[in-house]
Amino acid sequence: MVKREFHLHDGKKGSALGVRVIPRSTRNEIAEIMRDGTVRIRLNASPDADEMNRTLAAFLAEILDVPEDRVEIVAGKGGRDKLVSITDMDAVTAQRKILEHRG
Repeated sequence: MVKREFHLHDGKKGSALGVRVIPRSTRNEIAEIMRDGTVRIRLNASPDADEMNRTLAAFLAEILDVPEDRVEIVAGKGGRDKLVSITDMDAVTAQRKILEHRG
């Protein structure tokens, strides 16, 4: 697999992350970084939007080592493509932590 760079964007309070969720996985993991910078994440959750969102927020909080209330899904709550805000974390730090946990 070719290692691709991806970019998060600094916002006023933190960084933003494009995510595509793949439900019904056997475990929670970062699957890949897509060409457009979207992070594909496999989740051990049903396709139910509420369950996916809760599981995604908890998983990202764990790998980014932040409290869960600093991870907010700001767009795409009802679908598999989401925009996630990480409060009080710059894009460089978030990118580094995501790459460290990539499968």
